[in-house]
This record gives sequence, structure tokens and C-alpha cells, in this order.
Amino acid sequence: MAAELTESNSPTELWDGKIIMSPAPTPSYQDVVLNFATLLKGFVRSKGLGKVFVSPLDLVLSERRAVQPDVTYISKGRFAIIQDTIRGVPDLVAEVISEGTWKRDRVEKKGLYEQFGIAEYWIIDPEAHTIEVFVLGRKGYELHSRAGVGETAASKLLSGFSASWDQLIEVA
Repeated sequence: MAAELTESNSPTELWDGKIIMSPAPTPSYQDVVLNFATLLKGFVRSKGLGKVFVSPLDLVLSERRAVQPDVTYISKGRFAIIQDTIRGVPDLVAEVISEGTWKRDRVEKKGLYEQFGIAEYWIIDPEAHTIEVFVLGRKGYELHSRAGVGETAASKLLSGFSASWDQLIEVA
């Protein structure tokens, strides 16, 4: 598992038993991740709903699948999965697309999160300036909300939680 590898500064995941390493994130990428996590954590904390985590933190879904979502939300009812790593299915995950991860985040990870039953998946694309929120339906993930510049994307799972592109970019 990724959690059992030697320490590295690069994001490391286990995919079908193979180790996948990504380049270290850029400062602008980290701004978006941390700004989204801060918004989500503030909302979750104010309502007493659960916990929010940021990568690097292993999410172990099976013996052959361990990933590191950029942001993970776990409701109080699922706290048992919080162990030495996250071992089980969280309620919500978010990925920020970075250079070279478009296919992995939009296709491979989306399929993985859908397969394991993660209720809500946010894809944040800094290049396209979009936020997409997918919710698990009877036939898999369905687009619940999409926002571009000047618009707001809303959660279905966390009623009242939303994020706009302007909230996610760091303004100096």
C-alpha cells in the first residue's frame, strides 16, 4: 500500500498494485486545494458534521487501491474509517486537476470513487476555471452542479455548502 512505502515528497498512490508517483504540487495548485479545504472545513465545523483532511493522506479502498485525494470529508457516522490512514469510503472527495492529471482525475479516479460508492466528487479545474460536483445516482455519477468564473457550485450532500471560483484563487 502507499501508506507502507518509504517517505517521499511526491504524491504516491497504489493503482491495481502498481505505484504511481506524481510531481510535487505547484504553489498555485496548493492555494486552490487549501482554499477549498478551508471553506469546506469551516462549513463542516460550524455545523458539527465531521472532519476534513487534505493530501497527502492515504485513502485505502482495497488491497490494490490506495489514493490520496486532495480533500476528503468524513461524516461523524463514518469516523471508524479514520485509522492509521483512511480505511474505507469517505462521504466526499475533491481533486484539483494539475498538469498531467486531467485523465486520471476526470476518468480513472472518477470511476474509482464511483465504484466504491463515494457519495459526492468535486473536480476543480484551475486551467478551465471550473468547479464540477458529481453525486452518486442509480446509474453512477451524475453532474449536480457546475460553475465557471462568477458562478457558484453547490453540494447536494452538504446542504448549504457552495464554492465559487473567486473563493478558490488566492488574491494577493
